[in-house]
Amino acid sequence: MEKRALIVVDLQNEYRADGKLPLKNLDQTIANAKCVLTAARDRQGLIVHFRHETPGFADALFAAGTNGTEIIAAVAPVDGEAILSKRYPQVLPRHRTEEHVGRGEHHGCRDLWRGEPHVHRCNRACLIRFRTVVGDACATHARVSDGVDVPAPQVHARFMAALAFAYPKVVPTSVLFAD
Repeated sequence: MEKRALIVVDLQNEYRADGKLPLKNLDQTIANAKCVLTAARDRQGLIVHFRHETPGFADALFAAGTNGTEIIAAVAPVDGEAILSKRYPQVLPRHRTEEHVGRGEHHGCRDLWRGEPHVHRCNRACLIRFRTVVGDACATHARVSDGVDVPAPQVHARFMAALAFAYPKVVPTSVLFAD
């Protein structure tokens, strides 16, 4: 069986409706991420959770030690799953990822799955290492571009389309485990 790893990024309370940065359709994103996590756990794949934390600023987004930095309970790590912290939204520390994905029985994982709620803020350079992005396990919020309001579904669709063009494949949860 092909070795696989799931990288779960920033599924944190800060994105919930009562957080400082609520995202559109987060409940559906969480439900889809939970399906992906369950399947990865059933396959006994490597699972690494990243959590954004901003140290030293109590009122900042993702302030370290606050409820906003906690991983959403429905997709919380279980025993044996790594939890790694990062300080910047666009950065997925390569050395920290490789430290966990590139060792032991999971050395040389060929298929990395990724789910992230605030995916449009992640630069494409960090996503090219992933073979698969689970598009509906990601979410975003509306943006403004040149004075034009862009609804969250359009921001999401545009980013997923750009990723799928030349980088990883983008798939919905429903077909992720069809193979």
